[in-house]
Amino acid sequence: MSTQHFFLSSPASTLPERLREAFADIAPLSAEALLARLPALPAAQSLIWLSATDAQWPQALRQILQAKPDARAVLLSGVPEPAEGLRALNDGARGYTHAYGVPALLQEVALVIEHGGLWVGPDLLQRLVGSTNAALAAQQAVSKAQSPAVATAGAAPNAWALLSAREVQVARAVSAGRSNKEVADKMFISERTVKAHLGAIFEKLGVRDRLQLVLRLAASPEPASTSAAEPKS
Repeated sequence: MSTQHFFLSSPASTLPERLREAFADIAPLSAEALLARLPALPAAQSLIWLSATDAQWPQALRQILQAKPDARAVLLSGVPEPAEGLRALNDGARGYTHAYGVPALLQEVALVIEHGGLWVGPDLLQRLVGSTNAALAAQQAVSKAQSPAVATAGAAPNAWALLSAREVQVARAVSAGRSNKEVADKMFISERTVKAHLGAIFEKLGVRDRLQLVLRLAASPEPASTSAAEPKS
């Protein structure tokens, strides 16, 4: 069964045209109508879109998750900001993206969330990936210093060793917070090729999105031999 899409409408928030173009059968519903339908909606087969133009979106999101804790929601913002995106994710949203994104992008957002991943705007993603990578690297260094034997015993297979040389380059760039376009420009390849490499990396490492990729890579020390593979800027 295909995913049902719903948009939380209000006097301050009307259905964006781009969202209608992306999902022709999307249903705009008032808060009351949506909350009434939630109990009967399979969470795995529905996606709720909210707009940040309605200042009451935090309250609406809380009501949705109180009524159905496993509901999946995405916040759309006309002017995406990291602070707003962090609040949305902290409040339980599965995604945060530009309200005026092209239909293909909105469809990609939905696909990632349908497969259990998270979607955030590029600025917020870079901030989250960069800070998470730095924090985990520091934590790993402390653990090794305190108990080297424990840090290496029973470790999972090294993630870097599972990747090809080109995939290592892509994974390293992405884990540093670079966007697909930045990776493509740095490696002199197309964005489509970057996406193909990422798909292969995600499958090999058993992750669903970039944040999970960072977590997986941070748990595996990068072999020194892979450092020479990165192209110069």
